[in-house]
Amino acid sequence: MQGMSKYSGHSAAAHVLSAISGAALIVASSGCAAQAQPEPPPPPPPVATGATPSGPPPGIAPVAPPPPLEGDPRADAGVAVSAQGTVARFLTNPDGDVDGFLTGNGALVHFPPHMGTQLTSMVSVGDNVQVSGWRNAAGNLTAQRITSTRSGQQLVDQPPQAGAQPLPRELRGAALSRLSVQGQVAHVTTAPRGEPDGVILADGTVIKLTPPIAQQFPALVQTGAKVSAQGYGTRNQYGTALQATAFGTPGNLTRLYARLPPAP
Repeated sequence: MQGMSKYSGHSAAAHVLSAISGAALIVASSGCAAQAQPEPPPPPPPVATGATPSGPPPGIAPVAPPPPLEGDPRADAGVAVSAQGTVARFLTNPDGDVDGFLTGNGALVHFPPHMGTQLTSMVSVGDNVQVSGWRNAAGNLTAQRITSTRSGQQLVDQPPQAGAQPLPRELRGAALSRLSVQGQVAHVTTAPRGEPDGVILADGTVIKLTPPIAQQFPALVQTGAKVSAQGYGTRNQYGTALQATAFGTPGNLTRLYARLPPAP
């Protein structure tokens, strides 16, 4: 991975330079003291033969390991699991951010969209990964840690970098396009508490609904149903996703909102 670490190397370099400078000053001062005092300093204490120094080199702070999964407060939201599989297809949200993937054995893995750019630079379709996280009531997995078994690189869910500013309200949705899609439901997506909030078609298209609206279409929000939708979203190299404003069967759409916002 580009490395899970979001920390700069400048801090470690500064510690190393500081340690080197301190050592040089000690050597110089020892030389001056030797000229002023005729008696040699006492010999250093003996070092045990074969002893192996432990710990990091002087001046380099040890890097703490990621917190254990059981220490994360979200553990109460579901069952902690660790699974392995092959990335078969990336998934996007209506804004075009990668926020999940499907595995070759049909598992649906979600993660926050701020992890998407790092994940797609670390993992490609066809790569094998190990995922640690939580399984919700619907059986879908929310990832807290993703490891590439090919490179050993690891991505851990952490808050966005400090200082990151959200997109201004007036610009949100500016890049969305009006889309129409249809196909057969391959997966049902769920909200954090496990209630349905959309579907994924066989071609990877994501149709997002609100949980209250998804509950109005119990015969369609299930695997194998043939559905159609219109709404606003994005289509890019990772997939297609839209927030539905109309939903139903092909040729029989139901308008979901009485009053729609103007098109972006």
